[in-house]
Amino acid sequence: MVTLALGSGRKIRQNAGQEGFHRLTMTNRAATTDSDIRSALHAKRLQHLKAHPDILVINELGLAHAKSRIDVAVINSCIHGYEIKSAKDTLDRLRTQIDIYRQTLQKLTIVAASRHVGSVLASAPGWCGVIEAQQGPRGGIRFGVVRNACTNPDINPVMLAHLLWRTEVMDLLSQLGYAPKELRRPRKQLYEMLCETLTLREITASIRTFMAQRQGWRDHPAHA
Repeated sequence: MVTLALGSGRKIRQNAGQEGFHRLTMTNRAATTDSDIRSALHAKRLQHLKAHPDILVINELGLAHAKSRIDVAVINSCIHGYEIKSAKDTLDRLRTQIDIYRQTLQKLTIVAASRHVGSVLASAPGWCGVIEAQQGPRGGIRFGVVRNACTNPDINPVMLAHLLWRTEVMDLLSQLGYAPKELRRPRKQLYEMLCETLTLREITASIRTFMAQRQGWRDHPAHA
């Protein structure tokens, strides 16, 4: 009887320990962070793009002269932004962010923890892609495409062109034949002049080319 009692006690303590470990594991699994998802996104979905010499993958790209930032931007034939919403994030700023992304990004994908997916689908425009980020039992992040991103129909070419620095816009306009006097106009007018002359595809190609040439760019984020 004593042996049974001790054995039962051990079993109860063991079960209690397992339940505690299970609760801890579930808590940790739910608490994904921005850095967890970002690291996995680079490793599992963007790594092959970074190996391509004509594609830029940039963290924390400033938009609309730093009014907002997109977590990751892929710049190729279009500019595709990835906004991360981890389990520890809220969606309080999402509508405001989307208002800027709608003007400045040709494609947008929101990478969201499971708890946010329903709300993101309800609030994001239909052209916006959604990827669910789930944390597995060993802590790794798994991605599932809920909705593929489509081309943004509301892009504002002038706002997109703001990714170029003033000196870069002046350089482009000079190559297009604009006189030095015209290049001294206010910055906003320079962007408008550029968009009157170049197509959206040509502006995107120019952005990619200039970004690849910039020296010490990430030390001067105010320019982006």
